[in-house]
Amino acid sequence: MRLDENSVVCVKPLADGGEGTVDALASGFDSQIIELTVKGPLLKPVVARYCILNDTNTAVIEMASASGITLISAQERNPLETTTYGVGQLIKDAIKRGCRRFIVGIGGSATNDGGTGMLTALGYAFLDKNHAPIALGAKGLKDLYEIKDDNVIPELKECRFHVACDVTNPLCGENGCSAVFGPQKGATTEMIEDIDGWLHAYAKTAKTVSSKADENYAGAGAAGGLGFAFLAFTNAVLKSGIDIVLDETKLEDDIKNADIVVTGEGRLDSQTVMGKAPIGVARLAKKYDKKVIAFSGCVTDDAEVCNQHGIDAFFPVLREITTLEQALDTNTAYKNLTATAYQVFRLLI
Repeated sequence: MRLDENSVVCVKPLADGGEGTVDALASGFDSQIIELTVKGPLLKPVVARYCILNDTNTAVIEMASASGITLISAQERNPLETTTYGVGQLIKDAIKRGCRRFIVGIGGSATNDGGTGMLTALGYAFLDKNHAPIALGAKGLKDLYEIKDDNVIPELKECRFHVACDVTNPLCGENGCSAVFGPQKGATTEMIEDIDGWLHAYAKTAKTVSSKADENYAGAGAAGGLGFAFLAFTNAVLKSGIDIVLDETKLEDDIKNADIVVTGEGRLDSQTVMGKAPIGVARLAKKYDKKVIAFSGCVTDDAEVCNQHGIDAFFPVLREITTLEQALDTNTAYKNLTATAYQVFRLLI
C-alpha cells in the first residue's frame, strides 16, 4: 500500500541507549551479534548479547543483558549481592575481538556495587587490609582498603567508551544511587545507609588510583555507580543515550534533505520529553524547520506536552478495542501502523 511511487523513504535505526539499542544498531549497520555466557547479577551463568558494528569496529553493549534487574526475580533482588562482573566480561570479550570503541547503555541495572564487579573482570584488584580480594557485590565494599591496577588488561587504555546515561545523580548522598535507586533493587533502609557510606569510602580510595574519580559528577550514580566506574577508571564520556545513537546513525544528514520526519514509540506521554528517542529526533528536525509526525501504540492525556517539544502531531495506531497481548503482536502492530500512516499521509501527499 503506497500513496506515491515517487516518494523516497529513508528508514534509520532508533534507540535511546536502553533496551533495544543493540538490536536497533545491529539492524541499521553491517554488524555481527555476539552471544556470550557470563556471570549474571547473582553470579549464575546467563547468555548475554552484544553487537559489533563492523565498519567502525564498535562494540554496542547493554549492561542489562549481563547485570540487569530483569534477570532476577523480585525475591532475589539484593544490592549487597548483585554484581556488574558480567558487564566487564562482555567488554573484555569485545576487546579480544579487536574493538577499541564502545557504546554502552547502562539502564536497567540490578546492581549497586559502584562498578567494582565490571572493573574486577577487567583486571583491577579491590583488596582488603589483608591484601585479599573483597567479595563481589556491594557487600564487599565495606572491606575495601586499596585498589591495584597492576593486572588491568593493557588494551583498556586504548579504548574509548560512549556511555548512554540519562540520569544526573551523584554517587552518594540523598540524591545518590543508593538512596534514589536502591529501593527498587531490593535495598532496605539499613542497606541504603550502609552502602552509601561504603561507596563514599570507595570514591576516596579510587582517588589514590585515578585523578578522575569524582563522586559528585553528574551521572556518577547511574546504574548503581557504574557511571562512576567508567568515569574514574576508563576513557569514558557520559552522554544522553538518544544523542549517542543520533550521532552514530548520522541521522542529521538525512533530516537535512527530508520533507517530513516520522518518529514514534510504544507509548507517548509526558515522560517522552525527558530524553526519550522521539524528542531527540524532533529536536534535530526542528534545527532544520522540518515537520515532525509521531506514531504510537497509545497516548496518554498528558502527551500533548510533546507538541511543545518539536512533535507537530502524533497519532495512536490502535484501531479497535484489544488486549495488550494482541496489540503487541508483530503482525497486528504492523497492520495498525500501516493503516494509520496511510490515512495520515493521504492529507500530505
